[in-house]
Amino acid sequence: MSGGPDTHALEETIRARIQTSIDVKAALAGELAVVVEVADVLGKGLRAGHTLMLFGNGGSAADAQHIAAEFVGRFYIDRRPLSAIALTTNTSALTAIGNDYGFDHVFERQVEATGRPGDIAIGISTSGNAQNVLRAVRVARRIGMTAIGLTGRSGGRLAGGVDHLVTLPSADTPRIQEAHILLGHIWSEVVEQALFGAAPL
Repeated sequence: MSGGPDTHALEETIRARIQTSIDVKAALAGELAVVVEVADVLGKGLRAGHTLMLFGNGGSAADAQHIAAEFVGRFYIDRRPLSAIALTTNTSALTAIGNDYGFDHVFERQVEATGRPGDIAIGISTSGNAQNVLRAVRVARRIGMTAIGLTGRSGGRLAGGVDHLVTLPSADTPRIQEAHILLGHIWSEVVEQALFGAAPL
């Protein structure tokens, strides 16, 4: 039909995106050591009653909220809630801090207000260069929190500012974010298993 979609080209685009997403996720197999390290940090911290704080911008803000919800709610099994919060959800705090201090400070001020030694911060930035994420992990480490970075590419400036860094070898933001959610799901599952017993699978 004249003017209609080229079905073959559309299928090829879709197939290519699926394959690229698979390739980026498969690259996590080369990052298993740090993925295990982070799982251990999360398990020990949450077992001890510490809080997990997550933050990022745009799609990474949505990822922060998604991952926090898995810990506070449940993943596979009914169990007590775990203390996790996304610093992207309090619109009054975000807009007040952004208006009064600047957007670079929206996560930093929240970490400084509520973070305690032993808590855990996960900063999510596909480039590794988001200034508000960098400032927040810097404050977290100063407080005595463990700082974790989720990035793509080479990790950007976040690479030198966290205790544990998980990078995805990609410059494609959507594919990186898809892998970040996979990591969030993996950590939710293994922490839940470690603290509450095996999942009923």
